[in-house]
Amino acid sequence: MIIEPKMRGFICFTSHPKGCEQNVLNQINYVKSKGAIDGAKKVLVIGSSTGFGLASRITSAFGSNAATLGVCFEKPGTEGKPGTAGWYNSAAFEKFATEEGLYAKTINGDAFSNEVKQEAIEAIKKDLGQVDLVIYSLASPRRTNPVDGKTYRSVLKPINGVYSNKTVDFHTGKVSEVSIQPVKDEEEIENTVKVMGGEDWKMWIEAMRDAGVLADGAKTVAYSYIGPEITFPIYRNGTIGKAKDHLEATAHELTDYMSSFNGEAYVSVNKALVTQASAAIPVIPLYISLLFKVMKEEGIHEGCIEQIQRLYSERLYTGGEVPVDDKGLIRVDDWEMREDIQEKVSKLWDIAGSDNLSEIGDLEGYKHEFMSLFGFDIEGVDYAADVDETTSVKSIQ
Repeated sequence: MIIEPKMRGFICFTSHPKGCEQNVLNQINYVKSKGAIDGAKKVLVIGSSTGFGLASRITSAFGSNAATLGVCFEKPGTEGKPGTAGWYNSAAFEKFATEEGLYAKTINGDAFSNEVKQEAIEAIKKDLGQVDLVIYSLASPRRTNPVDGKTYRSVLKPINGVYSNKTVDFHTGKVSEVSIQPVKDEEEIENTVKVMGGEDWKMWIEAMRDAGVLADGAKTVAYSYIGPEITFPIYRNGTIGKAKDHLEATAHELTDYMSSFNGEAYVSVNKALVTQASAAIPVIPLYISLLFKVMKEEGIHEGCIEQIQRLYSERLYTGGEVPVDDKGLIRVDDWEMREDIQEKVSKLWDIAGSDNLSEIGDLEGYKHEFMSLFGFDIEGVDYAADVDETTSVKSIQ
C-alpha cells in the first residue's frame, strides 16, 4: 500500500516501514562513523523500539558489537493497516544486526508484567547466560502493577496552582497561551509516580538478580530530564518531576543493592528532544524549537543517537569511573544547559510569537524530527511507492 502520514494533534496514526528502516540505518551509520566503544557485550534494552531506547540498542550493537535483547510493546501491520513505528524500527534493527552476525531478539509485550520479565529472563538464560548492561527506557501513560493488580494512570499537571505560559501548535506555527489545571489530589501524583517512577525498574533488576542473569559488574541506566526553569512548573516541579525524583532515588537504592556483585545503577539526564512523549507536553515544543535554533547555530545540536553515543563513549565506558554530578546523575544535557545557551533561548522565548517563530526558532527542524519518528520526511525514501505494511519482526513469530 501507499502510506501517508495521518495526524491529529501530537499523534501520528500511520508509520512508514521503509522510512523507519532508513531512519534506523542512518543511526547505525552514525554510530559506526564514531568508532568502536569498549562497552557491554550482552545488553537488555527495556523499551527498545523508539527514541532513547532504540538509540541505546543501536549504539550497543553497532558501537560495541553487543548481543541485544529488546523489550517493547508494539503493533504489527496487517493488510491495509500500517503497524506502529516501533514495530518497523525493531524489524529494521533485527535485519541490519543479523546481516552483521549480531544476536538480536525482540520480546513484544507489556514490560510491566511478570510474564514478560520471566520471558526475558528465560531468553537471557538460554541465549546469553548473563547480561552486563540493562537499559531502562520505558514511556507509557499507564501501568498495571503485577503486585496489586491495579492499573495506574499518569497525569501531566502542575502541582502548585494553575500554570499558564506560551506554547506552539507545531503544525501551524501558531503561538498561543495555554493554561494547565493543577492536580486534584495527592492520588494523581502517586499514580504518576507509580507509572513513571522507579518501581518497575527496581522490579526488573531484582528479578534478574534473583534469576542469576546479571553479570558481575553489570551496569543499569534509566533516562531522565531536568530542563530549564521555564519548564519547571509543568515538568520538573509537576507530576512528572515527582516521578523523576522517584526514579533518581531508585538509582541510589539499586546501587546499594547491586554493590554485592560490583554492579552500578545510574540515571542519565538527557537533552530535550522531539519524542512522542515530549510532543504531548505543552510549552515543551516551543522551547525545543528555540533550543534547536540556538544549538544548531553553536554547532552542538544532538538527536537521540548522538546523545546516546556520547553517553556510552564519554560517560559509561571510558575505562575509568563514570562521571556524575553532586547528586550522582550522569549529565549529557550539559550542552543544552550551558549558561550561554540558556540565556539565548530565554531571550528568544520572551519575544517568540506566531509572526516571528519561523525566523527566531527552528520549527521546521522540530516538524522534521517529529515526522521522522514515524518514518516520514526521511531523505532517500520514495513515499509514492507501494510498500509492504506487513513487515515482520523476525524473532517474533
